[in-house]
Amino acid sequence: MSAVKNVIKDNYNMMLLKDYLREAIKDAGFSHAEISKTPVGTRVALHVTRPGIVIGRKGSGIRTLTDKLASDFGLKNPQISVVEIEKPELSPSVMCNRMAAHLERGTAFRRATMWTLKQIMENGAMGVQITISGKLRGDRSAFEKHTAGILPRAGHHAEVIVAEDIAHVKTAMGLIGIRIRIARKDKLIPEFEMKTQKAMKIKQVKDEDTGKMRDETIAETKARTESEQIALEEERMKELETLEEEEARFK
Repeated sequence: MSAVKNVIKDNYNMMLLKDYLREAIKDAGFSHAEISKTPVGTRVALHVTRPGIVIGRKGSGIRTLTDKLASDFGLKNPQISVVEIEKPELSPSVMCNRMAAHLERGTAFRRATMWTLKQIMENGAMGVQITISGKLRGDRSAFEKHTAGILPRAGHHAEVIVAEDIAHVKTAMGLIGIRIRIARKDKLIPEFEMKTQKAMKIKQVKDEDTGKMRDETIAETKARTESEQIALEEERMKELETLEEEEARFK
């Protein structure tokens, strides 16, 4: 019985630790943490989109985080390493956090959902499903489920290909839950055949020096922090057609 209690206690502590890291380093785009015990201590690998923010100036961020994990979560001699996520759009945790940030800033839930769905599919996902629930439009709770691409629902394929995460966000209407499931194409099983993806359009921007229009560079499309990323997406999201205005007009 004590072994069962220990497992429950460890899982509970991991949940608290993940909640803490999700909030503490949210600007670094926290995805997940891998924790393993070694003979000399505890090894913690943090998967984030922007490692520089976690490390901090001369390693100050890492030192603060190490002290916090040792004192508040009882990890023995924590050794933290930071791993950069190559494609944040294919990480359910990162996309849950980004969508939650959009809802916190007042973006309409369907617009945020459609934008997140579009971003995930354009970055090479095999399939995606977004479920959003809570007080979306009024006092009564409701939920909406949006799916794109191929998403195995059960069986071995679902366990291997699909990753998912859940986030909660407090809005003026109440608590809203977000669940994102992503099927990754790099874990593709040969029996699935995907159609060729269309080439992405390059945005035209005005050059500050010459005043002429030119193609937007890759550096200009990237944000330095997750907050900047959210702000950039909020601007681009306004161009998205969700038919919410039409729906409101017919009510």
